[in-house]
This record gives sequence, C-alpha cells and structure tokens, in this order.
Amino acid sequence: MNRKAGFLLFLSLIILAAAPAKVMADVKYPTYTLNSYSDLVYMQPVYYPDSVYGNDLTIQDPDHPDKTLPSKLQGPKDIFIDKKDDIYIADTGNNRIIQLNSRGELARYITIPDSPLNNPEGVFVTDTGDIYVADTGNQRVIKLDANGQLVKEYGRPESRYIPESLKYDPVKLIVDKRGFLYIATNGGYQGLLQLDPDGEFQSFYGANDARFTVMDGIKRALYSKEMYANEISKLPGSINSVTTDEEGFIYTVSGGDIEKNQLRKLNTRGDNLLTAESEFGKTSDGSYGEYLISEVKKAEQKVQLIDTAVDRSGNMAVIDQQFKYISHYDSTGNLLYFWGGPAPTSSNQLGLLQSPRALDFNSRGELFVLDDQMNLIQGFRLTEFGSLVSAANQLTLNGRYEESEKPWREVLRQNAGFTPAVFGLAKAAYKKGQYEEAKELFRQAGSQEGYSDSFWQIRLVWFQKNFSRLVMLFLIVTALYVGVTKWAARGKKRKSSQPLHAEKRTFLTELKHAFYLLRHPIDGFTAIRYESKASYLGAGIVLACAIVSLIANEYMTSFAFNKIVVREIDVISIMLRFLLIWFGWVLANYLISSIYRGEGRFRDVFIGSSYCLLPFILIGLPLAILSNGMTMSEASIYGFFDKGMLLWIGLLFFWQIQSIHNYSVGETSINILLSAFTLIMIAVMVYVIGGLGGDLLSFIREIYLEVSLR
Repeated sequence: MNRKAGFLLFLSLIILAAAPAKVMADVKYPTYTLNSYSDLVYMQPVYYPDSVYGNDLTIQDPDHPDKTLPSKLQGPKDIFIDKKDDIYIADTGNNRIIQLNSRGELARYITIPDSPLNNPEGVFVTDTGDIYVADTGNQRVIKLDANGQLVKEYGRPESRYIPESLKYDPVKLIVDKRGFLYIATNGGYQGLLQLDPDGEFQSFYGANDARFTVMDGIKRALYSKEMYANEISKLPGSINSVTTDEEGFIYTVSGGDIEKNQLRKLNTRGDNLLTAESEFGKTSDGSYGEYLISEVKKAEQKVQLIDTAVDRSGNMAVIDQQFKYISHYDSTGNLLYFWGGPAPTSSNQLGLLQSPRALDFNSRGELFVLDDQMNLIQGFRLTEFGSLVSAANQLTLNGRYEESEKPWREVLRQNAGFTPAVFGLAKAAYKKGQYEEAKELFRQAGSQEGYSDSFWQIRLVWFQKNFSRLVMLFLIVTALYVGVTKWAARGKKRKSSQPLHAEKRTFLTELKHAFYLLRHPIDGFTAIRYESKASYLGAGIVLACAIVSLIANEYMTSFAFNKIVVREIDVISIMLRFLLIWFGWVLANYLISSIYRGEGRFRDVFIGSSYCLLPFILIGLPLAILSNGMTMSEASIYGFFDKGMLLWIGLLFFWQIQSIHNYSVGETSINILLSAFTLIMIAVMVYVIGGLGGDLLSFIREIYLEVSLR
C-alpha cells in the first residue's frame, strides 16, 4: 500500500469514527398515531428495544454449592420500579419477589421461609423501601421492611359494608403517602378496597359504572319484578390494575366488556379527571388492533387493558393484552401514539410481545414491559424522535407554550401527520395572541374547545374595533323598522276598505298557508286534507328546501358545534339517504293508516309530511349560519334552538297524523309506533332483496361465462 492510499484509509477511519453511530436497528413493530379525522398515521419508532432482563437468573445448586442452576421466571404477573430505579418482579410461578438493581443485575430473591408466598401477583415499594405484596394464593397482602422481613399481614378486613360475595383475592395494590392501601381484587366489581395502615376497612374506592342500555330501560319499564330479577345482573366491570404517581393521583385500568373510561385518573374523592366518556385503546371505528386484523376477527376480539404505568411527567401508558399494543397518553388523556404487535409463537423477537402483562417507567423515561409467556422483561428506550416529542409535550403540559414551539416544529418537520404537535403549536400561537393562526391549528388538531376560545378572542377584538359602527347600524335599522311598520299599517287600512275577492290558489297562497300551519298546525293540516290548501308542487319545493337546509346544517355549522371535519361534500349520498328515509316513512305511515281506519290519502300524507319539515328550513339553515359567529360559551343557546327545532318537527308530525287521519291522541300514538315498525321492516326487506339480487346477478353472470367459454 503506498503512502497516499494509507493516508486516505486513515482519513476514512477518522470520518467514520466522528460520524454519529446509528442509534437503533430497524424495530420489528410499527408505531402509529391518529389524526383529527381518526385516520391511522404511520410514525417513525418512538421506543426501541435495547435490553432483556430475567432470562439469565440462577440459584445455587443445593447439591453442589459451588455451582448454579437456571432459575427462569415462571408466569410473572407484576413489575414495579422504585425511586432508585431498582426493579421488583412478582415471580408468581416461583412464589417469590425478585429485585434487580438499576443495571438489571440480580440483587436478591425475596422469600418468606416462615410464611411462604403463594402465587403473588402484585408488588409495590414505598419511598422508604417498604415492600407490599399481593399474595393472591394466600388471600392476603403482606408488608415487608427494606430487608425483606415480614412486618404485617392484611387479611380479609372485617366490616358490615363488605358483602359476603366479595372474593378476597388481592391481585394489584398501591400504598399512598399516608400509608393507606388500595387493593384490586380478582373480579371485585365494587372497586378498590381502601384500608388504613392498620388494615381497617375505610371504603370501596373508584368503582366502575354499570352498563345500562336502552333495552335495559325498556325491560325495567315493562317487566314485572319477578321477570326482571331473572335477568342477568348488570354489574360494573372489575379493576385489573392500579398505580399512582408522584402527586398522589390514582390510576386504574379495567377490561372485560367495558368500552369507555377503561383508563381513569382519580383524585382523593374518586372522581375521574380524564375526559368524560373517553375510549382508551380504541378509536371511533374500533380498536387499534382492528386496523390490522381481518373483518371476521373484529367481532370476536375486544380490547383488554391489563396494566398501566405513569412516567415522571404524568404521561400514561397502557397495555392492550389482546392486540399486544402499548398506547401512550399525555396527562390529560390525549393520545400521543401506540406501538407493538404480537410475537411469533414459535420464536421470541426483541421488541415483539407474546403476552404483555405489566409495565413501568424508570426515572429516565425508559419503559420496561413484563411478558408472562416469554417469562422475561424487555427494556425500551426513547428514540431521538421520541425524546423530542417527550420534551415538547412536557413544555406544553407545564404551560411553557412559547418554548415548546421550536421542538414541536421540529417534530412536524420529521412527521407532518403528528397531530399532538399541531395541538402544541396551536397553544403556542394562542399564547402569543395569534388567534387566527391558533384557530386554524386547533381545527387541524380537532380541538373544539381551543377553536372556540380562539374565535372568542377574535370576536372580542372585532367588537371592540367596530362597536360605534354597530351602534349606528342598530339605530338606523330601528328607524327603518318603525317607518316600514307605519307605512305597512296605512297600506293595510287602505286595502281593508276595498271590496273582497275570492283568493286564487297560487304558490304564494300555499306559502302563506305554510306559515299559517306553523301557527295553527291542527287547522292547517286539516285544511290540507279537506280544503286542498296545498299541492305536490308546493310540497316538492318545501322538501327541496329541507334537503338544502340539511346539507347546509351538515357542512356550514361551525366547527365549535360540529366536530365532523369535511374533506369532500357527497351531496348525492346525503340526498339519497334523506329521501329514502323520508319516503319510507311516508309509505309506511300511509300503509298503516289505510289499515288502521285512517282517512288520509297518499297525497295528503306526502304533502303533510313535507310541510312538517318547515322548522328545519326556518331554524336549521339560519342556525347553521349563525353558529359561525358563536362560541362554545353560547352552546346553551345553540342547543336550545337545535333541540327546540327537533321537538317542533316531532310535534308537527304528530299533529299531521292526528289531523289528516282524524285520529284521537291515543290512536295517533299507536299509528306512529306501527309506522316506525313498518319502516324498519321495509328497510330489512330492501336490504335482503338487494343482497339476494346481487347474488342472483353474480350467479347469472357465472352461468353466462361458463356457457360462453365452452
């Protein structure tokens, strides 16, 4: 090798040494987030696996003290990381607690020779080093000191407030700073058992709400006490796991059939501080895992949240044991991202999970996931992108919005679809008084509250600038109104002195009758039936205006009151859905009325049902337009007119059926119920016939191809 080649080789080695090393290999699992449309957005990895613990444990060979034997984990059920970053594992199958130091090296096995553990499933360590164990098989909770010596046992508490049916099998627990215990029991639907430091029962804490459906309400109203007693009891779901943070908030996760509020953040009174009726581990269309599995399996599998952990910043992570995903939320319950996936059953791959059971964070934000099928712990470290997201999110949560702007922009530069970054930038723009920009960013992030607050500020500034003009405009309009009213009164007086002529029926007279009908509905509908005060043309125009109002209400209502973000207007689809339902109702009502002694003709039902939609035109369209000048502080006003409009339409339909068919109130009610049932039957028939027709066409096509090819 000559001198020049040697110099180039040396220079190349220097450059390679100075270049940043690749911090991670390609991970085996995907990472996702959701945008404001609830669409799945692929992300670069936020966590990458960098370590495995618990697969090299050994014990001393009793027959050969100078040798060791493998002592792998057996079905471990819980993991806890203390303030020194030591790792405690509830090694359930081996009836012991394992302590690893912060480097993952074995520190000790904790056993109690005088009172052996039996299938312990939960472990918790206080700041003073006391160790609490949910000794499930022995139906007790025990307290050990820092040296692992038994201090106290907590058996089933004695209290008349604890039902005999409660099975005292502790599975998870925490201890607050007062020394009070919060214990999750297997199948305990009453909530967490709250015990004082002496083991005395204080209360049930944080119970889930029982599911109560509309069908349950109907059964309760119609069934006798004996019949309802035979129904399956509606019990709240049990709590799967519990944890706490440095501020003393208590977090619970629940699985089973619970579909909302599976993750809760509770204060001292047991109130949930996260958004009401939130779905964790799920989207509006179903579970995250349902994006990745077949349609057949969707109906068979449900999200099963099994454990939760909270990092030092208050961000939450939950495990979905069904789909093997770990979801991350900020301290207010907003989704950040989720990642993971099932490992092949035939082999173990770093980063993939077979049966994730528990997880916890250390002080550096590293995540440790316990797998009770692989019988090991996987350690995950934040990537550079994950660290950037974490730092920016922490600044936002601390109210340092302007400081968070730069890291959030860098996050968006690396991933333009990351909605939490848009939300962080919206808060920064709002803090700086850039309300127009903040409003648009809040819309992109899907935040109605932020959008409304930004618009409130914009509206306030506009009113301050234009107050004098508004006062002048009000005075001019008032003067014009008074003048027009007086002029109209004189014209009416002159007209009344002229001889009366029979009024010909025109579109204007039909329109006039429509407004008369709104003020005198029973007389108005009766006139449609017996005096032919309306025609198909007028009804068709009213129906067309109602469709226009429906489209306007769908797409012109302010984002503050309508979170449906419009990406493309499918007018034809909206029209067809509306017309099919409306015409189906007209047909069903006419058929039932023909059988049930109704006097109305099809023409009368058609025209009357069209005129019933007038409030949607008179209120729905203006309300949709005016909503763009309203904020959520006026939500009660918007709701009053919106609900009032629907109530008005419902009453008009009732009075229309009563007047046109000459029914009593009771007969009208029965007619409406029968018409609704008939409408459902028509829909079912159309669906079945449509399906059979499609199959028949496919069959004919296959026969044709078979014959033509031969």
